[in-house]
Amino acid sequence: MLKALTKSLVVWYKGALVKGGYPLILLLMAIESSILPVPSEAVIPPAAHMAYTHQVSIGLPGIVIAGMLGSWIGATMMYWAARLGGRPLVMRYGRYVLIPAAKVEGAERWAAHYGSMGIFISRLLPVVRHLIGIPAGIVRMNYKTFSLYTLLGSGIWCSVLCYIGIKFGEDEKAMNGDVRQISLWIGGAMLVLGAMYYFFVHRQMKVVQAKAQGPTPST
Repeated sequence: MLKALTKSLVVWYKGALVKGGYPLILLLMAIESSILPVPSEAVIPPAAHMAYTHQVSIGLPGIVIAGMLGSWIGATMMYWAARLGGRPLVMRYGRYVLIPAAKVEGAERWAAHYGSMGIFISRLLPVVRHLIGIPAGIVRMNYKTFSLYTLLGSGIWCSVLCYIGIKFGEDEKAMNGDVRQISLWIGGAMLVLGAMYYFFVHRQMKVVQAKAQGPTPST
């Protein structure tokens, strides 16, 4: 059923993209990063393929930028809703807008474990990508830091999806939903790289910084 819905979305989207251009990409990516399950794999790759083959008058850099900004806008909406409403509001009413408590708790565990770096990594993962703004808002993470990591992660993800669109754009089966499997593999590889950075670089830097500061003097 999901593939059928994705196929219908792609068919409509290809026709609408001719006139919609960048604003349509931005809108759909904002929705993807908020509460509705619009897959980014059905937004960026078809746009990239159509731009690459000159079917629409938009460019690949513009697609990445529109995707970044859309993702940031959607994530920002989730961030401020959670920050202003608080955890009880999200846990009580989230299920009515397709955000069940179990998903919120999973995103909270992710954010608690990886901190600011988790915001960056989450933008590369399908499961927590559109939910990570909620725990960030609940714990009142610095908004500028949240925005920076959201934009960086989204930029990389949109670039990857553009590459997929160029590479597999002639494959109708891929463009109608199976591209999600490709992006899952790439997202998994990025997760491994992100985890390696976290464990071998980020944590080591924190250890070195702690040693440099020395022990806290007793009072």
